[in-house]
Amino acid sequence: MAERLPISTEHCDVERDGHVVIVTMNRPEARNALSSSMLVGLAEAWAYISETPEVRVGILTGAGGTFCAGADLKAMGQTPSDPRVQERMAQIPDFHWKGLLRDSRPTKPIICAIEGYAVAGGTELLVGTDLRVVAEGATLGLYEAKRGLFPMGGSAIRLTRQIGYANAMDILLTARSVTPQEALAMGLINEVVPDGTALDAARELAGRIAENAPLAVQAILRTHRETEHLSEADALKISDELGWPVIGSADAKEGSRAFKEKRPAVYKGE
Repeated sequence: MAERLPISTEHCDVERDGHVVIVTMNRPEARNALSSSMLVGLAEAWAYISETPEVRVGILTGAGGTFCAGADLKAMGQTPSDPRVQERMAQIPDFHWKGLLRDSRPTKPIICAIEGYAVAGGTELLVGTDLRVVAEGATLGLYEAKRGLFPMGGSAIRLTRQIGYANAMDILLTARSVTPQEALAMGLINEVVPDGTALDAARELAGRIAENAPLAVQAILRTHRETEHLSEADALKISDELGWPVIGSADAKEGSRAFKEKRPAVYKGE
């Protein structure tokens, strides 16, 4: 049974279900457009996921059959009514960039579960996650150039690294809508599922990740992020630094025992 965490805000619900944290952008009347209250909740959720040893994976989704229609500049310029959110806005440096997964990304894998619109800041959030499950009727796209704006969430950098120059420039420079089927062919997303089932599919994927050894999962994720643009020789040095402690961990011994005993492994992150 999922438990709503006290770090939730008016526009962001944060729930924990065992090893999985589900983060729901909850402003459906505005297609979950980003507000300060939402960004504080997102920033708090990512920090909680990173800092809580028992949490192994996070899911990001949107309420009301849509993901996120981007930034609401008016709402982001207003002071939230909740005193706690006001306090956290002052206490969390660059809370908006943290919430948008531009800065200080979580140390655990994040899966996005997308229904409906995921455009502008919504697609920027997608690009900041690690695995992407998208409903077949969803709409993706980075519309910033069409509006005379710039994708400040990092997509101008990350997209070329994730799907190659030609595909990235197609999305960024035309500022057109992208279908889930196109995104899958480009390698931007992992799976296209029937409408209404994205969160269920993401939960299943999260369960499979959570069954694995958390030290191994986190080391693999960290290795990718820290070596993406290094030479192979330099990258292997970091890979060794991160990998050997995993090989010598109690979890590695448990994995070997479980394999020999033909039973599921019970990992403790040690």
